[in-house]
Amino acid sequence: MKSIFDDAVRAEVIGRISLLGATHTAQWGKMNVYQMVRHCTRWEEMMQSKKHYKRMWIGLLFGRMALRRVLKDEAPLGRNTPTLSALVIKEKSGNMDALKAEWIAAINAYEHFSNKDFVHVFFGKMTEEQIGYLVYKHIDHHLRQFNA
Repeated sequence: MKSIFDDAVRAEVIGRISLLGATHTAQWGKMNVYQMVRHCTRWEEMMQSKKHYKRMWIGLLFGRMALRRVLKDEAPLGRNTPTLSALVIKEKSGNMDALKAEWIAAINAYEHFSNKDFVHVFFGKMTEEQIGYLVYKHIDHHLRQFNA
């Protein structure tokens, strides 16, 4: 399974992000390309513990089971997968180039990632191996959403 901690995988997703432009349209979902890139930069902040959100009570019940299902194989995340309300982006436009650069910098930061105590708001405590797989799957999900 692909992991964001692999140098070649990081290079692959950065190349795909570099291809994104204002003319890319979503194959599913409600976000435009700017909203997707902003959502992903916020998501990276959460995954790298730069931004903290309160644990979801439903995640306490179903988070571990859902994580096993998501990471059981290389299948991409399902279309229209729900997201944390704090990661829903309202603004529809902004400086796309600066935002892409911010996202790429966050992805490059995984080269030196170390957070053995990470707790995901829904899935709960995660190992670094699980984090690597989930981060790749999330990025891949949204790049597929916009044919990148």
